[in-house]
Parts: sequence; C-alpha cells; structure tokens
Amino acid sequence: MRSDTGELYRAFAEREAHGNSPIYQELAERVAEDRQLCALLDGLPIAKRQPNLLFGAVRHLGGPVTEGWPAFHGWTAEHWAGVSATMLERRTQTNEAGRCATLLPLLAALPQPLALIEVGASAGLCLYPDRYRYRYRYVAGDGRRSGGGSESGSGSRAGTPVAEFGAEASPVTLDCAVSGPVPFPGSLRERLPEVVWRAGIDLNPLDVRAEEDVRWLESLVWPEQTHRLDRLRGAARVARAEPPLLVRGDLNATVGELVVRAPAGSTPVVFHSAVLAYLSPEEREEFAATMRELPGHWISNEAVSVLPTVARRLPRPAPVGSGLFALALDERPVAFTGPHGQSLDWFGEAWPGEA
Repeated sequence: MRSDTGELYRAFAEREAHGNSPIYQELAERVAEDRQLCALLDGLPIAKRQPNLLFGAVRHLGGPVTEGWPAFHGWTAEHWAGVSATMLERRTQTNEAGRCATLLPLLAALPQPLALIEVGASAGLCLYPDRYRYRYRYVAGDGRRSGGGSESGSGSRAGTPVAEFGAEASPVTLDCAVSGPVPFPGSLRERLPEVVWRAGIDLNPLDVRAEEDVRWLESLVWPEQTHRLDRLRGAARVARAEPPLLVRGDLNATVGELVVRAPAGSTPVVFHSAVLAYLSPEEREEFAATMRELPGHWISNEAVSVLPTVARRLPRPAPVGSGLFALALDERPVAFTGPHGQSLDWFGEAWPGEA
C-alpha cells in the first residue's frame, strides 16, 4: 500500500525534479519506495515532510546528497534526530532572484516610482529588480515545455536575443527564455523600474548579513544548478549593501500595515511567488479579499490552481505536469512562468491595463 508521503515524493520526482535535477529525481523516487524513511517522515507534521525541506536539511548538516542513494539513505537514517530537528526549525524559503525576470515587464508598466512589498519574502532578494541585469531570448516553438525549459545552466537557453538591459555593474544577470508578445517598453533600455521602498513579510525572515541564514538558502539550491548558486550569492551581495525592511508575521495580518507605510507619491505593489500554496484555501481567499481592498497593485506568481480567480481567467490550460506558474496582475493572468524565473510565456490578450 502506497503512503501519502510516498506519493508526495513520487509527484516531486515526476513534476519538479524531472528535467531539472537528476540527483533529486532519483532520491525522491527512492524515498517514495522506502518504508523506513517514509515512516520517519510520517512522524513530522504534514507541512514538514516536503522533499525540498528534507534534501535541504541533509545538505545543511553536511550529509551526502550527490553520492547516490545508499550513502544518502544510510546517513539520513543515522542522523535522523538532527535532520528532523532542522526540518522542524526551518522552512523551504527558496529565495530565487531569477523570478524578477518574469516580474519585470509588469513592474515597468506600473506608475512609477514603486514601493515593493513582498509576502513570503525570505531574505528579500526579489525586492531588488532594479539592481539586476536581464537577458531575454526567444525560444524555438511555443515555449511551453515542462517547467519552461531545463535549468541545468544558463547556456541551455539558446534562441534569438530579444533584449538585454539593466544595471551594468550588477553581480547578477538573469536569463529568461520568452515566447509570446512580451511587452518590453523602450524605456527599459534606458532605465529599470524606479524602486523607492522595499519591504517584506515572512514567518521567519532571513538576514543576508547572517552567515547561517545564507548557508540555509544555499542548501535549498538544487545540486546541479550551480548557476542558481552563483546567482544567489550575487543577489545576497546586492541586498547586503541596502538591506530591506523585513517584518516577521503572518501575511494576512501584516500586509495592510506595510501598504499604508509606503512613501507618499509611490505606487504600492504587493507581490509573491510560490507562497500561497502553503496557505489553506480559506486563508488564500482571505488574502485575496484583503488585496482587493488595498490601494496599489497586486502581482501573483503561483501554481495555476492556487488562485481560483486567476485560474478561471486563463486563456488556455497549462501543459499537464509542466509545473508552470500563472503570472497575474490584480487577478488577471498575463503569462505562464517557469517556477524559478527561467521562462516567460506571454499570452496574446490585451495588456492588463487595457479595456
């Protein structure tokens, strides 16, 4: 009889790790069939059994994740007390600055300057879209491959150059494969969106000035994706130069307080990526209802089923098993995106500000 935990790891192997991390795909497939590790995981709260959390905890503690299944299994079982304690203490706070590449066209179209407020901010690395450099390329076909394309490295994103712009001296260059009529305003070549205030909310904010917090973020990067590790370290350097305001709290209880603190004359923009899936349906609806009443704009970048109001308005379904996100402005979907910002498949409908 298959356990629910086994199914969780099997789904992770098929939908997320496949094509992106052969190492994690194999480990997840083997965990799914291993009664001992499934039983150990079943001793944790449901929200703490996630594959990314297990693999990140083992890496954080110096355990083997790249040496094959026998080494991983033996070490994890032997050190379960420390692994489980880390999983209970920590959260999957993947702080992927690459997502800024999919947010940028929306941010550039809003009235400037901007006051950015991220919910589920982790260390706040997505609060610096104006401090990164961007490289967009068209992909062959319609760009609707699983996950928006492989993340084995930036060199895999071949295609016709669309645009390259941003901070010349930035330690971070974000590559993004694009398809569809992505709106790149001409002004982007001269100036990125103007951000005058950066704030974030998280249940457990991370500090880029704290070595242990940065080590945890590095542990969450999948082992083959060295380009993401380099990107994380570069983004952390950017954030250390001007740390954002990060507030510890529940997003539903705190988001309104931050919006009203936005500087006068700025456009408040609340945004989030891969966050609302961790809330119950009732909590998601509460958040959506709150956002409809707040001034400014709301950018969501979540799995397609997370926000029903967005899902109902999609012009076409996402490919089955693709793992793509739906990017939306004020609940109006504009694109499918790769979960780490590696792809942007823009819909052909009118710009959200029109009609």
